[in-house]
Amino acid sequence: MSFDADGLFFKTRRRHLYTACLSLVLVSLVSVLASSFWTARTSSYPVQVEDEIQAPAAQEPIQQLDKWHSLNYLKGAPTDSLRDNLRPDVKYISSWISAGWTNDVMTYINLIYLGFLTKRAPIIAMFTPSHIGGHVPPVDFGEVFDVPRLREALQMPVIEWHEVKNRNSGVLDEIGCWDTWQAVQDREHYPRRSVVPDLLKLDISYTKAPSWIKVIPNYEHDQHSSFSALATLAFPETRNENAVEPMESPQHRVKLPTDQQLLCYDYLYYVCSHQPFEFDYDYSPAWLFVGQHMHWTPRLESLADQYVRSAFGLQEKAETPPYIGIHIRHGDFANWCGTVPVEECFAPISVIARRVEEVKLEILERRGIEVNHVIMTSDERNATWWEEVTAQGWFGIDHSKTVELYGAWSVYSIVGASSSANPEAGTPSLSMLSFNLEESASLVLIARRCRYLLVVECSRGEMVW
Repeated sequence: MSFDADGLFFKTRRRHLYTACLSLVLVSLVSVLASSFWTARTSSYPVQVEDEIQAPAAQEPIQQLDKWHSLNYLKGAPTDSLRDNLRPDVKYISSWISAGWTNDVMTYINLIYLGFLTKRAPIIAMFTPSHIGGHVPPVDFGEVFDVPRLREALQMPVIEWHEVKNRNSGVLDEIGCWDTWQAVQDREHYPRRSVVPDLLKLDISYTKAPSWIKVIPNYEHDQHSSFSALATLAFPETRNENAVEPMESPQHRVKLPTDQQLLCYDYLYYVCSHQPFEFDYDYSPAWLFVGQHMHWTPRLESLADQYVRSAFGLQEKAETPPYIGIHIRHGDFANWCGTVPVEECFAPISVIARRVEEVKLEILERRGIEVNHVIMTSDERNATWWEEVTAQGWFGIDHSKTVELYGAWSVYSIVGASSSANPEAGTPSLSMLSFNLEESASLVLIARRCRYLLVVECSRGEMVW
């Protein structure tokens, strides 16, 4: 496998996007999580990679598969036990999600990057419906993001768990993993909890990671570990030096050392190379080497474009005009207002409209692009509020039949893909993700003004900020 760091880092940034759109997101106190969903301090930069991870020699020639296809790194079709499908000449890495959808995306980005650092093939699990409800089944990573395109961009394998193990397998696989959560915080005296191991039928015996993985030692207000510290645990010398007694697995009550072939960690959201929440910075290696190469699936982008064009009342072959997409999340955000009345806590439409006009003007001045279309999405149920939106001449997306036609996840996927990103501000999640989208000239741009987060994208060639 070729991990050409220079090629990845200096690769010409993508300037052409699929839909002509510009997006703006207002923030209250936390993020607009719902809109983007779908059905120590050593540097971690891989400046030079001398030993390439080569695709293993197949036992039988596999025809018409790209070099990084999962079947080149597994024994074959999914098996009931994961061990039956792991190749002895390949090393793997995995972890589990345990937060909101945006954080889960960032967790998987970190996982893939750690696989890059340790020269292991990452195995990505599903997305769980934390934002929808337990009645909705999980959705595969590859149903949201274009995995073949990601593998080609990264020049490394990206495997999904359903390719390794049968979805309906009744086999409970025992495995030993690293417990990072107890090493970086003192409030919860157990590994980070996640429903994913249960979904994958994994019985995990955790070994507590050493406390020196924590970026800011003895600081109770942060839980970040470093990529370089976690990477050392993937190699025999450091692994053996820190092999304390494992905890019992919850099902079979076995104690297992950390697995050497399938390296696994309980939680990888709080990981950085230099400082906490560094997705907020342009140097973020996880973003530069992995995140910026993640794209919506073609099906998702096509659906999003259909909905946008329908909102504008466009004919089938008419060109989609540039537009500004706004998502206002009220609903549960009212809980963050405390004693402040929501009408004072949430910005009024007049303020949002003023910000829209400012963005329009700057786009016109800097790029000569005139934007006349605005799409508003929100969970607000107040009819008067929506009348104010309509009075601005803004458009809405008709999702009355979306769930019926495409499933519960589809509402979030379509909104997310049509805006390309709907970041959260005031919290270290999609606001950081969006910042780096702009910095890498991929999808969106952030401008911080007072307490507002403006996210803008232009799909007709170049970024507009």
